[in-house]
Amino acid sequence: MTLVTTKRFTIAEYHRLAELSFFREDERVELIKGEIVEMAAKGKSHSTFNRRLIRELTQLLGNRATLQNQDPISIPPNSEPEPDFVILRNRADDYFIDHPQPSDILLLIEISNSTLKYDQEVKLRLYAEANISDYWIFNLINYRLECYSESYQDSHSNFDYRRKLILLPNESVKLPLFPDLVLELSKVFPS
Repeated sequence: MTLVTTKRFTIAEYHRLAELSFFREDERVELIKGEIVEMAAKGKSHSTFNRRLIRELTQLLGNRATLQNQDPISIPPNSEPEPDFVILRNRADDYFIDHPQPSDILLLIEISNSTLKYDQEVKLRLYAEANISDYWIFNLINYRLECYSESYQDSHSNFDYRRKLILLPNESVKLPLFPDLVLELSKVFPS
């Protein structure tokens, strides 16, 4: 009987593969728990939603935080996902030296249709384990916003969020850590 083992990559190894042109220029991949995962193509609804969310979050936040769109974050030792949006603490170097770490993240957002189950299970656990305090999924299948907060580890060493709040497209939500900033969901959910 032959045992098969899977090679899991560290962030440094993943970066080295990119430097060596291991990935095609048009290939969209991310590193999740040491595995190189191909990212799903974006459909029209995802792209439209993305544009609307950029507009609204940019207007709301102004210079109070840094908004990052579809760029990597580092979760040592072996994850470098590329969430749809991240609201980050402002930093003088604008993250030139290294990618944002979990401690830099004020809110992490995924826009989900074809990746909904993956975002609700795999990525949710990854972000909870990294102690990212607030995680939102704009669920384009069920047309709602899922807000997760208060990460924890259960007695079986599984990571999750204690709180889940569902909001509908006609409602509004306060941005975590910015209680004076309210996002009107009707402005981002396409009608």
